[in-house]
Amino acid sequence: MIRQYLEIKKQYPDAVLFFRLGDFYEMFFEDAHLASRELEITLTGRDGGAGERVPMCGVPYHAAEGYIAKLIDKGHRVAICEQVEDPSAAKGIVRREVTRVITPGTVMESQLLEDKNNNYLVCVAPVLEGFGLAVADISTGTFMIASFSGVKARLALTEELARLRPAEVIVPRSQREVLAEDMRLIGMPVVSGFREDAFSPALAGQALEAQFGPSFRDQCGISDLDYLTPAAGALLIYLKETQKRELSHLNRFQFYQPGRFMVLDAATRRNLELTRSIADGSRRNTLLHVLDHTVTAMGGRLMKNWIERPLLDSDEIEARLEAVAELAEEVFLRHDLREGLKNIYDLERLSGRISFGTANARDLVALKKSLAQLPQIKSLLEQADASLLRATGNAVDLLDDARTLLESAIEDDPPLSLRDGGIIKTGFDPEVDRLRFAGRDGKSLLAGLEERERARSGIKSLKVGYNRVFGYYIEVTKSHLPLVPEDYQRRQTLANAERFITPELKEYEDMILGAEERLVQLEYHLFNEIREKISAMSSRIQTTAGAVAGTDVLLSLGETAVMDNYTRPVINNEGKITIRDGRHPVLENVLGPGQFVPNDTVMDDLDSRLFLITGPNMAGKSTYMRQVALIVLMAQIGSFVPASFAGTCLVDRIFTRVGAADDLSGGQSTFMVEMNECRAIVTGATKRSLIIMDEVGRGTSTYDGISIARALVEYIHRRVGAKTLFSTHYHELTDLDNLPGIVNYNVAVDERGEDIVFLRKVVPGKADRSYGIHVARLAGLPGEIIRRSAEVLESLESVKEPARQVAAAAEPAESLAPEEHPVLQEVRRLDVLRMTPLEAINKLCQLQNELKESGVRIRNQEQEVRNQD
Repeated sequence: MIRQYLEIKKQYPDAVLFFRLGDFYEMFFEDAHLASRELEITLTGRDGGAGERVPMCGVPYHAAEGYIAKLIDKGHRVAICEQVEDPSAAKGIVRREVTRVITPGTVMESQLLEDKNNNYLVCVAPVLEGFGLAVADISTGTFMIASFSGVKARLALTEELARLRPAEVIVPRSQREVLAEDMRLIGMPVVSGFREDAFSPALAGQALEAQFGPSFRDQCGISDLDYLTPAAGALLIYLKETQKRELSHLNRFQFYQPGRFMVLDAATRRNLELTRSIADGSRRNTLLHVLDHTVTAMGGRLMKNWIERPLLDSDEIEARLEAVAELAEEVFLRHDLREGLKNIYDLERLSGRISFGTANARDLVALKKSLAQLPQIKSLLEQADASLLRATGNAVDLLDDARTLLESAIEDDPPLSLRDGGIIKTGFDPEVDRLRFAGRDGKSLLAGLEERERARSGIKSLKVGYNRVFGYYIEVTKSHLPLVPEDYQRRQTLANAERFITPELKEYEDMILGAEERLVQLEYHLFNEIREKISAMSSRIQTTAGAVAGTDVLLSLGETAVMDNYTRPVINNEGKITIRDGRHPVLENVLGPGQFVPNDTVMDDLDSRLFLITGPNMAGKSTYMRQVALIVLMAQIGSFVPASFAGTCLVDRIFTRVGAADDLSGGQSTFMVEMNECRAIVTGATKRSLIIMDEVGRGTSTYDGISIARALVEYIHRRVGAKTLFSTHYHELTDLDNLPGIVNYNVAVDERGEDIVFLRKVVPGKADRSYGIHVARLAGLPGEIIRRSAEVLESLESVKEPARQVAAAAEPAESLAPEEHPVLQEVRRLDVLRMTPLEAINKLCQLQNELKESGVRIRNQEQEVRNQD
């Protein structure tokens, strides 16, 4: 047995081998040490025939899912090795084979999956001057492919991976180290190297053609095949090698270009807290938490997908808005659809388990109950006015054939195990009925036979009995032997009686003794046949699941619009963003109705393109900027928005630079993180983008910060042309409003003696103070610190003219003023955008030292003058 184990283990060296021995999965050698440590189970040993005890540990097979979940959660792979022949019929050692390899990206078990999150497995293939990407979620039957080419291919790929957040990434083995470093920087958990030949166009192409047919080439287009084939084909090969079965539910693929959707990089998704809270990584206090009132798991996953991929097509947006408007207005339609959806299970994952061959009878009952809700939902949608609702209703396949089969075949409350019987309904199969009758009513059959034989033979003492050696028999005392009928066959002789059997009793014996075992086997066989028939309908089930999920999301958006008093946005082609009484959807939800102070926003491509926003900390600058971004994003999702009116143009990207923290694992300081985000913005933004920049330059000295902030504003204004909200405490920058398109706004504050009240209103004009000491007082710092701060501030303000000189010129001058410091001359000559972050930091350090040395010389000169005086 140990030799058999080692031979199988050799084929799966990177997986923990769950080796089936009777009612347990056992692990040996290094796997035993690993599993004992990770699962906190006892490490034992047994004689392995080599003079030393073999380390081993094990888990009960019926409880294996929980243990597998722990190993997968810790990034391990698990190979399931089963007994593939009946031990009682085996000659020698029982034959065993690995029937499946479970990896983080190939989990199918419902208890290991989050209902409202996809479990993506991703394959990345470097090709030509770019990358091919294939994405699968085998629990739902999702299969998507995309390509990235050009100078920004690597950046676009990492942004898409950051959005997908896959459970596992596979790459060519030779590329693993290079790509794993890129993945690590964006938090990818598991990167696996896969054999090189699987990525070859020939082998990968064969796998794609076998799965999707020759038509996949036509759907992709010849120009895309070079990029898509290696990644998509290798992913299919990987799945078939690990899952050891046909993946019939992967019956379609979606070829998508990320350019169809608004681009949101990882920093923007994090800063806007779209689906994950910055505080704890949960859904709580995120945009997803506000908008997600879905009642199905499918709808929950689709809602997350919509939020992460806002649309760029105004017709698609308007179709969604029209549907949401009708659902918001029609309370009875909303109620009836919601009641129907509540009783629909996760059709995508049910279909996946059915096709995968792991669905049990209760899964089929869940499918049957779900299908029962479809007629009402389809009828309601088809009668709606909104074209998208009607189209969604038309896409719902009622699957009457599947429902009829399941209603006639599967018991309404079957057992969990498929080996316990009680699965098939009475009346579905005659042999099941006969065996069930025999097993349940065997005693009454025997009693009837006993009465008939007494009457036929005239032997009143005749009786039917049973023992384990001879089975069923008819016993007759010796005094009545002359009355025994001729068809009786002697089975056993006793001292005072003889035991016989008849053809009828033999038939009953065969029926009764084998009925239960044969019944269980027959029910299992019939169940597999039924499951296969349903599996053949997986494509239809998936289409209906998509329609149900879309209905759920639209219904959720309609529900949110009513609950939170949202309004329908107006999409324009004029390059304008006009928001009246805009509110932050998440903060408003936290504060409660009526507590949030709304604000207006008017931006265009000419006069009001870049807002310089000043005001004290805690006054609401960051909230205001985020709410503008969220309202624009929500409009392009197709959602109503928190405002009394919102008109917005289409935005191709939203960039945010909001706060920063040290990236210790990446070896980057706060300032380096900030500069990297700024680089991503100025190199990736277009005139159609929306930029949010909050307090740029805080991570370095005041002079450095002012210089960089001013240069960024000027560059965005001159070169990028994007609509921008730029908040700052550097009041020296407010004179930039003499440039066309730049306007000053500030957050109003009401001063009451030494106290201030934040009014939370964003108004035209510039703030001339930061009120930092007031905020410190509000925070409760000791009075001694507050008083000393005021003294220091007074002394600094008396000599702050140099800071104003740093930001003196709104326009880069052709010739330098005589009084300008040489350091400023060098700053102006720097081509910041062509410098690496390290070069920029070194240059800033050099300039800072020069300023310090210059300051020392000036102070020495001043001291000499005083001494002379």
